[in-house]
This record gives sequence, C-alpha cells and structure tokens, in this order.
Amino acid sequence: MSCCSPAGARLEIEVSRSVALEEIILASRDLGDGTRQTDLSVPGMHCGACIAAVEKTLSALGGVANARVNLSTRRVAVRWRTVDGTAPDLIGTLEKIGYPAHLFSFEADAKDPELSRLLKALAVAGFCAMNIMLLSVSVWSGASGQTRQAFHLVSAALALPAILYSGRIFYFSAWSALRHFRTNMDVPISVGVTLAFGLSLYDTVHGATYAYFDAATSLLFFLLAGRTLDHMMREKARSAVAGLARLAPVGATIVETDGTRRYVPTAMIEPGTTLFIAPGDRIAVDGVVETGSSDLDCSLVSGESAPSPASPGTAVRAGLMNLTGPLTMRATARAEDSFLAEMVRMMEAAEGGRARYRRLADRAAALYSPVVHTIALLSLAAWLFATGDWHRSIAVAISVLIITCPCALGLAVPIVQVVAARRLFERGIMVKDGSALERLAEAEIVLFDKTGVLTLGKPVLANADEIAPAALGIAAAIAAGSRHPSASAIAAAGAGRLAPPFAFEVKEIPGLGLEARAEGVVYRLGRHDWATDSSVQHEQYPETSVAVLTKDREWLATFLIEDGVRPGADQAVRDLKSAGLQVGIVSGDRRQLVQALARRFDIDQVEAESLPAGKLARIEQLTSCGGKVLMVGDGLNDGPALAAAHVSMAPSTAVDIGRNAADFVFLAEGLSAVTQALDISRRAGRLVRQNFGLSIAYNALAVPIAVAGYVTPLLAALAMSLSSLLVVANAMRLRPAVQTAPAKGPYASGSTHAVAGMH
Repeated sequence: MSCCSPAGARLEIEVSRSVALEEIILASRDLGDGTRQTDLSVPGMHCGACIAAVEKTLSALGGVANARVNLSTRRVAVRWRTVDGTAPDLIGTLEKIGYPAHLFSFEADAKDPELSRLLKALAVAGFCAMNIMLLSVSVWSGASGQTRQAFHLVSAALALPAILYSGRIFYFSAWSALRHFRTNMDVPISVGVTLAFGLSLYDTVHGATYAYFDAATSLLFFLLAGRTLDHMMREKARSAVAGLARLAPVGATIVETDGTRRYVPTAMIEPGTTLFIAPGDRIAVDGVVETGSSDLDCSLVSGESAPSPASPGTAVRAGLMNLTGPLTMRATARAEDSFLAEMVRMMEAAEGGRARYRRLADRAAALYSPVVHTIALLSLAAWLFATGDWHRSIAVAISVLIITCPCALGLAVPIVQVVAARRLFERGIMVKDGSALERLAEAEIVLFDKTGVLTLGKPVLANADEIAPAALGIAAAIAAGSRHPSASAIAAAGAGRLAPPFAFEVKEIPGLGLEARAEGVVYRLGRHDWATDSSVQHEQYPETSVAVLTKDREWLATFLIEDGVRPGADQAVRDLKSAGLQVGIVSGDRRQLVQALARRFDIDQVEAESLPAGKLARIEQLTSCGGKVLMVGDGLNDGPALAAAHVSMAPSTAVDIGRNAADFVFLAEGLSAVTQALDISRRAGRLVRQNFGLSIAYNALAVPIAVAGYVTPLLAALAMSLSSLLVVANAMRLRPAVQTAPAKGPYASGSTHAVAGMH
C-alpha cells in the first residue's frame, strides 16, 4: 500500500501520535499518588484568554487531573493518569485549538525568539508611521491634485510593509482564535487595521481627498509598543528556575566494585551507587559519605557562609559543593528525587501562582472583543440603514474599532512600570517583573535572611587591632593558601603586616583548620579544641566564629571572625516598622548568631536553622493567614522562598539563583533600597489606577462620538494616540513624587535617606 494513500497517511499519523504519547510518558514524573506530571512549553500564550482556553481544554481531557499555566514562562504543568495504559494526547489536543506545544526543557526554552520578533515589528511600524505622518502634514496643509495623490501613493507603499510585517503578530493570533471558534483582543485590532488600510487604498485609487494610512500604522505602533514592554517585563521572570536547574551536575564519577572509576550521566545513578567527589565538584544526588573528610559549601541548604565539615556518616544533598578534600559517598536517591530537584519543583510551583497577577486588559479580553464588535457592527448597520451610503457606514465602523482600541488601557500598566523601573534604577534598584511593583505596594510583612542581607556575608576579623603584629603575620601567612572563608578573613586582615622570616609547609585538615611546619615547629590555626590541649570552649563569643593560633600546642592568639552588619540595616528596619510593616528574620544560620542579630535590631519574629523547605513553609503559613510577605534573601537556599513570597528582593551580591528568583535586585550595600522601592511602588500603584480611570473615561466619551459619526478614522487614530500620550504623561509624573527628602512624620528618626511619602 502506498504511503501516499489515505490509509498510508492515516497510518503515518497514528505512528506519529503513538511516538508523541510515548515521549509524554518518558518525559513525565511519577508523583507517587497514581498521577504523573508532564511539563509543556506553549509559546503562543500571551493573555488571560489564552490561559483560560489552555487550562479548560486540557482539564476536560480524559485522564487529566489538573492543568496549571505559568504565563511568565509560557509553561503548562499537567497532572494526569493513564487511560487504558496510555497517556492523554496533550500536545495533539493543544494543537487542535491553535496552541502548538512541545515538551518543556530548560535548554530548548532558554532562547526566546518572541522578543526579537516584537522589536523588529515595532521598528518597522515606527519607521512607517513616522514617515506617513510627515507626508500627512503636507496633505493637511492643503496639498491638492497630483501632489496629494502622490503623497497618498507613497503613504500606501510605506504602510504596506507595516501592515504585512508588523501586523502579522495580531493577524496570526486573531486567525488562530477565530478558526477554533474563539475570540481575543487581537480580533478587533486586526479587523480595524485591515479595514482602515483597505478603505484608504480604495480612496487613494479613486482620488479621494483623505486616506487613513497614518491611522492604521500608528495604531500598530502603539499596540506593539505596549505588547513589547509587557513582554520584556514578563521575560525577566523566566530565568530563576532554569538557573537553579543548571546547578545540577550533568554527570558524576561512579566507583565500580573493582575500584575503577567511570563518569556517567546523573540519570543513570541509582540508590546504592558509590560516587567519587573530587574537591571543586558539586554533589549530583543525595547520599551519605563513606570515606574521606572535607569541607562542604552548604549555602544551598542553610544559607550559612561558613563551610560545614563532612566525614564518614555525614548525610549530603545534591547541589552542595565539595571544597577541600576528596570524598566517596553512597547515593541514597535518584537525581529526580534529590534535594536540588525538589527545590526546582518548589520554585516552579511558587512561580506558577503568580499567573493571577495579570493586567486588567488581559482579564477583560473575553468581554472586550464581543462588545467592540457588537458596537461596530450595530454602527455599520444603523448608518447603512439610515443613509444607504456604504462608504460612510464602513468609515464609521472603522472609527469605532480604532477609537475603542485598548492602547491606553494596554499602556496603563507597562508605561508606569517602565518609568518606575527607571526611577528605581537611578537609585541602584533593578526591577525584574513588572507586576512586582503592584505586589510590593501590597506588602504587609518583611522577612529578612541573615547572611548576605542583614549582614554582608563576608567574614571579617573583628579583633585585628588587639592581636600582636607578629602573631597576626604568622596567621596570615598560614591562611594565605586556604579557600576557607575564615582563613581568607585572617589573610586579608594580616596583609601588609609583619611577615615571618621563614616559609611554611601548610596542610589543611578539613573541618579542623590548618597545620603548618617551619624550622621544626608546628603551628596550628583553627578550632580551639584541635589546635590546643585545652578543652575550654569560647562560649563568651556567641556572635562570632573563633579560631586560635598555637605554636607546638601553646596558645599565641585568638581570632574573632564575624559577619559585618550591612550599612543602613538598623535604619531600614526602623523605617519599615514605622511604615506599619511587621519585620522578621528567617535564616538557616545557627540559632545563637540569628538571635543575637535579632536583639540588635529589636526583631521579635525569629526563625533560625531553617532549611529551604522550612522557609517556604513559613511563607506559605503567613500567606494562608492572609499575609502578604516581602522576602529579602540572597542565598541558594532562599530561592524557593523568594519565588513563593508575595514579592521578593535580593542584593546584587547574591548568588545567581537568588538574583534570578527575586523581583528586585539592589546594587548598593545599604538596605535603604528596601524602603525606597516600597515607596516608589506605592506611588506607581496610584498612577496605574489613575491611568485606568483615564482610559475608562476616554472610552466612555469617545465611543458615543464615534458612533454618532463625528469622528473619521484619522481623527479616531489621533484620539487613540492622544489617549495613549495622556497615559504616558501621567506616568511621567512619577519623577517629582519620588525625590528623597528629609525625614518627617513617622520617619523623624534622624535618617537622611528616608523616602518622603511612604504613607
């Protein structure tokens, strides 16, 4: 039978479908309750109507328990059960309703061609619109005859690439919706642009006085500007989960039963496998150390800057970094069940919840299109019935479609976000998600991580001036070759001090310290109980880490190493309390250190030694009680909490995952950025509400005038443009409202950095 026959074609489709279903099964994750989860990428989603269509269609599919859309990442998480031993046809079902999809992967979906496409379309529309406007000035100024006709023809030639190239973004979306018996905001936009261009072309051919090419191209330009700004803001939110997933090693070195070593992909590692972890390697799966001793960078788990010692019997988790010595470990879980994979899933679930923050224009999409179409159609029918003039009737309908275009509504949010982002940037604060401004203005509770936020996360030697220069010089020389943070602090403090006249042979003992030999003498720099024969502990220094220097076990010096408080932290906490916000600390650091810092800042709500899941649980608890949490963190372990919080901030010194998961990143060392961002976001929220009011008032006034026939398509385009400019001008008022001013009222605490108008 020929493959080109109907039966052959059906067979080929069935084979392709079975392959796709098999890929869905292979790419899915067993959730352990009889359901599996498959993550799909759906690039065609761009508004609230798209979310509703995708979720409703997939949820109605046999075997599907739940479908959740994350609009920021264009991702759909589908939970399903097998039906008759096979997976539901997720990809084929979405294809049928006009949303092509593929299996999600961080590598394949890291590149986003949509922004490039929008920018190119915006550039073409802007170039054409500006030049057509210049030609239109001559027509308005009285050009007539052949000159006017020539201007119209040139305008038509300029409008054509804008209509065909820039307008295709709206045409494809509108056609996809219509052919699947749906509608969206792109439908009236496409109809209005097409009719305006078609009528203008007809009038040009027949020598009419006016044409409306400028209306069509200007409409496209303003719409594309709003959509591009919104897309740029959404794109900022996409990188957090992908960055965390890239921390997972692609493979690991396994130790065979005969002692040979072999590098394998992490997917091949099963529980019970023995792994070799070299210094500098990241641990691929959860497990238990069998041989060797080392220091581990545990900031992913606890956020604490100090490395943690590892020895036989120590439980280790995926994502931790081995710093000093080689280890062998026994795997206790597969990569997909590891701690790092669980963190990725927690962040995905937390980010998915942000889809509820959509622009008003998105939420109104289902109502907007039918209302506008109905008004335009009724206007066309009424005018055609009253006058019998089809040209006049079409012109009125076009005017209604154009004048009701949601440009002002579409710009109401993104233009304020862009202006606010600029004001924040001037103060060293970057906003990464436009909706974060709205959420920050609503914050009621502020939770700070300790290390790297309230403190700088850089250990320093606190008592350098109290140590004898000779002892400090010896300690600095010994510490110079170590990567341990405490050793680095000692080496930095002793730089340029009195150096010993002899060279050391230094050996690092993971978890204990450094041992150096010179001229037959043994020096030790590290833990007190290891470096000396004394069992006395340093309980008198609860807020610091302690190291001692000994010579042949005899004490020479004590080094107090502490994490310096971030500048402005005291004032920032006072200002936040004055503004009516609750302030707390949630940290993975040792309880003594966290409580000591809380006492300094007069903070009562304190949680110490908290793992990532614990931080996430705390935020979820506060959220379930109606609280809106601002999380300020910086570590790998803060990623899920930053993503789950109502809004989040991180310093620029944070690790990549912390910066990517946060909505705001501040560049300055001081914490005044938190209060400044809060003030600007509140002012921006007021301007957004004003813009919505202006947009609604404009439509309430303009629609009746257009229906009455007092507006031509050109005037409609101008009115639409003026409404957009009015919204932009209102947004620009954010500049004088956020200038710093002397503290007053609740801020009369002496700070010169308080931001006026917090309330």
